[in-house]
Amino acid sequence: MELIQVGEKTYYLKNPTNIGIYKVDDTHVFLIDTGNDKDAGKKILKIVGEKGWQIIGIINTHSHADHIGGNKVIQENTNCPIYAYQKEICFINNPILEPSLLYGGNPIDSLKNKFLYAKESCSSSIEGNLPEGLEYIVLKGHSPDMIGIKTSDNVFFLGDAIISKETIQKYHLFYLYDIEQTLSSLQILKELEGTFIPSHVEACTSIIELIDYNQRKIEEILSLIIEILKEPIGFEELLQKIFDKYSLAMNVNQYFLIGSTIRSYLSYLYHQEKITYEFIDNKMIWKTI
Repeated sequence: MELIQVGEKTYYLKNPTNIGIYKVDDTHVFLIDTGNDKDAGKKILKIVGEKGWQIIGIINTHSHADHIGGNKVIQENTNCPIYAYQKEICFINNPILEPSLLYGGNPIDSLKNKFLYAKESCSSSIEGNLPEGLEYIVLKGHSPDMIGIKTSDNVFFLGDAIISKETIQKYHLFYLYDIEQTLSSLQILKELEGTFIPSHVEACTSIIELIDYNQRKIEEILSLIIEILKEPIGFEELLQKIFDKYSLAMNVNQYFLIGSTIRSYLSYLYHQEKITYEFIDNKMIWKTI
């Protein structure tokens, strides 16, 4: 982890999942997300300790394991509160909900890995609990109630509201819970000005091009699904065709993450009255209208 200062009071730890640090005063800090696991949490504690800072709060932009993985060890060592927004609180306090949501039931053990199943920690509502100098922005879509955080230095921590160009070029598909809300959140981002720190992208002062790139990929996948469903098929065959189209390799994490995402695309198109379904020989079949 590399500590980088981006404002008078605002820092971030450059990491596979970027971690925000906001100085409330000379010695007290708030964290924004905590990385993937207990090792990330221990590194955060070490770096913060070396600076002579004391962690007095954690804000989680959302509840995915790579954003809350360090919560438990940090909370145990500092007794600090953890804050999140609405439904994300339930998932942070009960992390088994994440693999359960992806699986659609009691998840198989293969999904109980550190990428999908963090250690539980105790979080509560962010409402009325932010220190002066911090505010939140609702950025739903990637997760049910994800937020971004704005600091007094006009620095925006964006969670996973925007995905890196490199990730999109490599995988094409990235996890989304709600397509309509994702597109709405991207429009919100277009109105912001400042320094931006998405969770998996280096800090930058302009994100318009990246927003457009995200939007175009979502539109591409919507068009692809409509094209595939001109021939009525079931979900498994649809998923296979999409993986084949993008030359993706199937594994258990990808099957459930991307499978869940494709179901979100289907919901969006169904609600837009672009596709529908029927049951044939006890199989659910999707097709264009």
